[in-house]
Amino acid sequence: MQGYETYRERSRIFLEQAFAELDAGDLLQAAEKGWGAAAQILKAVAAQRGWAHGSHRLLFAIMGRLEDETQSRTLRYGFHAANTLHSNFYEGWMDTARVAFSLGRVREFVEEAESLLGGN
Repeated sequence: MQGYETYRERSRIFLEQAFAELDAGDLLQAAEKGWGAAAQILKAVAAQRGWAHGSHRLLFAIMGRLEDETQSRTLRYGFHAANTLHSNFYEGWMDTARVAFSLGRVREFVEEAESLLGGN
């Protein structure tokens, strides 16, 4: 299992890559990197708090705990956007504007989730 700093760094890298892929016109890769950024920051928060995070299902459980804790619409909507992007990777139904909008929501999600890590 990785430390939370590793997950945090991966999240940042994936988010940067998502926007680079969007700029390059590869909507499928942009979408999947957006999902990856969200998943990795959730794993960072979970790892720091000692929560299990070793499966896709657990990411939803982590998100539920964070929603209960924070009541944050940014987290709620950002995670929904990330999950939609993940679906798009397999289905390819989103156009450029929708991917860009969703990646913006994911960026906000990552920033807010990262703030839960504090200065550590």
